[in-house]
Amino acid sequence: MLLRDLYRRQWRTSIGSKFVQYGENTFFISFHVLNPCLAFYMLHLDNCTRSGIKRSCSLSLRQYMCISFQHQSEPIAKQYQECNGNSTEYCGGTNRLNVYTARQISPDTWNAIGCYTDSVGQRTLSVRQFPAGDLTTESCVAACRSAGYFYAGTEYAGECYCDNAFRNGGGPAPDGDVGCNMACLGNRTQTCGGADRLNMYQFGNGPSSTSSTAPTEQPTGQPTFQPTDTPATTSSPTSVPVATALPTGWTYKGCWIDNINGRIMGTQLSDDNQMTIESCVARCINLGYTVAGMQYATQCFCDDFLRRGATPGPESDCNMNCAGNANEKCGAGNRDSVYSSVDGPLTVYPVPAVQTSGLGNFKYLGCYRDDAQQRALPYFMNLPNNTANNCIQQCAVFGYNAGGVEYGKECYCGDLRDIGAAGVGPAPEEECDTTCAGNVTSICGGARRLSVYTWNGPSLTTWNYASGNAAGAYEFLIGGVVVPLITQATRTGKVTFMEKSGTGAINTTGAYELDLAQINNFTGAWRPMHVKTDIFCSASITLPDKVGRQLNVGGWALDSTFGVRLYWPDGSPGVWGKNDWQENVNTLKLQRGRWYPTAMVMANGSILVIGGEQGSNGAPQPNLEILPNAGAPVYLDWLERTDPNNLYPFMAVLPSGGIFVQYYNEALIMNEKTFATIKQLPNTPAAVDRPDGGRTYPLEGTAVLLPQVAPYTDPLEVLICGGSTPFQGYALDNCVSIAPDTPNANWTIERMPSLRVLVCMTALPDGTYLILNGAQQGFAGFGLAQYPNLNAVLYDPKKPLGNRFTVMANTTVPRMYHSEAILLDDGRVLVSGSDPLDDRFGEEYRVEVFVPPYLMGNPPRPVVSFGAASPSTGSTTPQTDWKYGNTYTFTSDSAVSKVSIMGVGGSTHGNSMGQRTMLPAFTCAGTTCQVTAPPNAHICPPGWYQVFVFNSAGTPAMAQWVRIGGDPADLGSWPNIPNDFTVPGSG
Repeated sequence: MLLRDLYRRQWRTSIGSKFVQYGENTFFISFHVLNPCLAFYMLHLDNCTRSGIKRSCSLSLRQYMCISFQHQSEPIAKQYQECNGNSTEYCGGTNRLNVYTARQISPDTWNAIGCYTDSVGQRTLSVRQFPAGDLTTESCVAACRSAGYFYAGTEYAGECYCDNAFRNGGGPAPDGDVGCNMACLGNRTQTCGGADRLNMYQFGNGPSSTSSTAPTEQPTGQPTFQPTDTPATTSSPTSVPVATALPTGWTYKGCWIDNINGRIMGTQLSDDNQMTIESCVARCINLGYTVAGMQYATQCFCDDFLRRGATPGPESDCNMNCAGNANEKCGAGNRDSVYSSVDGPLTVYPVPAVQTSGLGNFKYLGCYRDDAQQRALPYFMNLPNNTANNCIQQCAVFGYNAGGVEYGKECYCGDLRDIGAAGVGPAPEEECDTTCAGNVTSICGGARRLSVYTWNGPSLTTWNYASGNAAGAYEFLIGGVVVPLITQATRTGKVTFMEKSGTGAINTTGAYELDLAQINNFTGAWRPMHVKTDIFCSASITLPDKVGRQLNVGGWALDSTFGVRLYWPDGSPGVWGKNDWQENVNTLKLQRGRWYPTAMVMANGSILVIGGEQGSNGAPQPNLEILPNAGAPVYLDWLERTDPNNLYPFMAVLPSGGIFVQYYNEALIMNEKTFATIKQLPNTPAAVDRPDGGRTYPLEGTAVLLPQVAPYTDPLEVLICGGSTPFQGYALDNCVSIAPDTPNANWTIERMPSLRVLVCMTALPDGTYLILNGAQQGFAGFGLAQYPNLNAVLYDPKKPLGNRFTVMANTTVPRMYHSEAILLDDGRVLVSGSDPLDDRFGEEYRVEVFVPPYLMGNPPRPVVSFGAASPSTGSTTPQTDWKYGNTYTFTSDSAVSKVSIMGVGGSTHGNSMGQRTMLPAFTCAGTTCQVTAPPNAHICPPGWYQVFVFNSAGTPAMAQWVRIGGDPADLGSWPNIPNDFTVPGSG
């Protein structure tokens, strides 16, 4: 007697907490009768029942082999046999099975109701829950019940959803349980849905109504499983399949072995109980495939090739009659009868493997879990052609040093630190087992598993962190009397503030002028001015006439949108002027009402006004017009097509003679005379995962022109920073730049140190750019942004790409919607505004200045003289009224290291209309220097500019205002309406 015979063999009445004995049942060898859903195991009861749960089978049966079924058979008389893996237990007998049924969930008041459809965009159950730890069926239903819901669904191995109704057309999956095939992360013996599939549970009788869907022709996702050994079959004679009506060009390609290393065809269709060879082929053709495979009488597979090292099998193995035609053969268990329209042998790809070479500067890090509440890498793309290289190269373009591929077609980008922050770690390599959508020979992660790659080359992005004086500083300047919508410097050294109507302090006048010479005298610092209509979301520029009048156009509604307002700056530092804004919509107005337009001085001196809407949240105004009136408005189809995400478009005169326009996520060059599109530029990049993100209002980034340096032979570059995405309002973390005039112009992407929307950018006279203000989530509008960005960042275009950003000082004042930043004559940046109209961020009246590093420590300034001029009378001197290409003299009390010419910007909504930076040629002999004016109106459009002279220590003198290019459109004589407007005259 063997030692094992000393133990009494017995039936087990329960196995763990999942199965209880159901009885003994007949096992019919024919696979037609019972639908097996798992494979053979080294048999003992725990293995068998664990296998049954893994494939969502409700019953587990044991005999000579362990096979789990979805239907039970009739019980018959007992004929016992010991288990191969545990001789102390019985495992059925000849044609006998012990049956165990699963209890997947507890308490008993929850019932499994099947596999249901779902969609990321339109959830069947609308409420996401996050049970503690890795997901199990029990933890999900408990979380849903605790939250008061009657339905619970588990999906994609680790996701839990709840609701009291089925939404968006969700219902029982048309392919049955096929798509619910992913093991729960917290209990691999349980099934937790699949891709777009929910294992659905109902508490008690549930709510009173549900919805359902009708079956549709679509791939079912992951194929079902059959036994992995050669299947048992009936004794029907072997024959080659016969197809009577194949489409032209389709031929039989043999019997092929399936599922040794996974499915050999990528798309499984829903089972068809009437399937024939012809019907399966037709379904595959309808889906655009060239290879069709019939398996197990009712299963139809499609692809364009065979994969995972497919090998041909004996023709005798494909011996099951088609369910819809007993005269045809439709494969067998794990055997495909394959047909194709491909001439010659089929392409067979090998078993896929993780890509570890040919990765450029990336290296493979490993298979990582991606099953925490937040993704291991934050930016997601669904790529139909996904491969490791396709994914990680996209990540690198946007400056991310880590990329990961998951579940075949999913690509994720981020930084290596994101993985640590998500709290996930390595997983066994065999859990990354899904073929890449774009390369059947490569692995792209698995279910909630990432194949992770990290950058191993020179740093993609290096941010510098300044300290001390090098970081600059925010300083409080003065309390305000209004919350400005637009700020703009004047020739007199003062700053105009314009406010929108209706939301500010009572009894304000709509406009004020700040005298910086009277900062310590609050009353004297603020001179009241007046406008007649609401300037809410209008546009402002400085005119090239001889006094530098300010022009404001557009507005909020009705007459305001047609508004044309002019101000002639007068007075002097410490002395109030007498002039005020002049306006009369009955005698001077735009041809089209405009809310959110942009204005620009053209090379010929005329004013171009473009875009906007027909009033508050009105229809688009997809056209442009010229001031003074020079004909009917010109229709622009691209503004109509991209409304409403193209407001306050960015514009610039180009050295080539064209006009650059960036609007929403597009850009082009217009002819400056006909305004026809000369060149459509590539779309402007946004986020790595959101090409639909934009840069102009309401997605509100900011734009500047990078320095033009004498002799002005390098192409002009445009820099645009920040922005957001529609709907979710994910702020962008990058700047993009382009040289529009160059052949094959394209965008360069540079990552910023932080996310920014509602952002401002101010050109500094040393050739750098200060990025400030805004939020880290949201978009423009009242109450539509959050998480203020309190940090200033300096961008230096002289540094190498990837190393141009320096993190500077912080403010304590949130500057959200309706904030501004402009360059002052002393080289500081005036920072103002914030008008979000919500409970989180109040109306911001405080005015600050940002002190750049070149003024920290109060260094002595050089004293520079260009000659005197009188803004009040309009008189100029030869040294302050420059002609293109001429040389002009100035004196300095110290050595000169740099001269810069700065366009004067009107700041609103991230748009600095008129900004331009030029670094001209100059020479010095002792204290006398000569500077050469820019050569033409396309390098330097006619207008007023601040000229800064730097000493050898890098400290600027006070700016000298000069006019360059004169007044070629004779705006000084416009408008000729003596009773309403005062004009300085020609010259």
